[in-house]
Amino acid sequence: MSQIIAIANQKGGVGKTTTAVNLGAALGALEKRVLLVDADPQANATSGLGIQPDQALQGTYELIEGAKPAAELVLATDAPNVSIIPAHLDLVAVELEIIDQPKREYFLQKALESVANDFDYIIIDCAPSLGLITLNALTAANSILVPIQCEYYALEGLGKLLNTIKKVQELHNEDLSVEGLLLTMFDSRLRLSNQVSDEVRNHFEGLVFETVIHRNVKLSEAPSYGENILKYDAGSKGAENYLTLAQEILAKSA
Repeated sequence: MSQIIAIANQKGGVGKTTTAVNLGAALGALEKRVLLVDADPQANATSGLGIQPDQALQGTYELIEGAKPAAELVLATDAPNVSIIPAHLDLVAVELEIIDQPKREYFLQKALESVANDFDYIIIDCAPSLGLITLNALTAANSILVPIQCEYYALEGLGKLLNTIKKVQELHNEDLSVEGLLLTMFDSRLRLSNQVSDEVRNHFEGLVFETVIHRNVKLSEAPSYGENILKYDAGSKGAENYLTLAQEILAKSA
């Protein structure tokens, strides 16, 4: 049975997709079978793994709507052991399609049941919102990983997200746990980065990953080549950080 991790934060630009793509690639490099589900209409995780828009004609939209079984929507990627269910811009319309249907929060959970035994990890890249697609992801997930940018507004909205997690636990998924808070875009030379890091660790003791994702030019460049960081530059600080994160997650679940 796979471990399903939703990567979510309603704040944009915090490193959700970067984490989804590169954590997936790192787990794949450590010989785990990984399925990445792109649940963001911007489809950046899809392009970040080298899938072109004309290859992603079907994906998460059809998955949530129940038009196609999950196995028919899975595409191979050039990252070892990593597959993807891609997204395209049409995904934004799926919320309107299912809004008045009963048990609409459980559609993704139900759709992923058929492939749960085919993968060790299913990683869901959520949109920067707390809409119905993200709610589906949190209902389907075993745990949530929250990337937090090491900048001034980092904690803004985090309380709201944690309240949403609590509501999802109460109403839809009592087994949902917090996998961890991940500090991203960390620059040890900046006092602000260190202050935010200290504040998050003090505030949320025991919930923060030891691993920190440092600000790294290679991490920013890799998506424009449709490559994960391990393929783009395996010797970079970014690749090292995500491999360490993958090992930390594996150690936690051992």
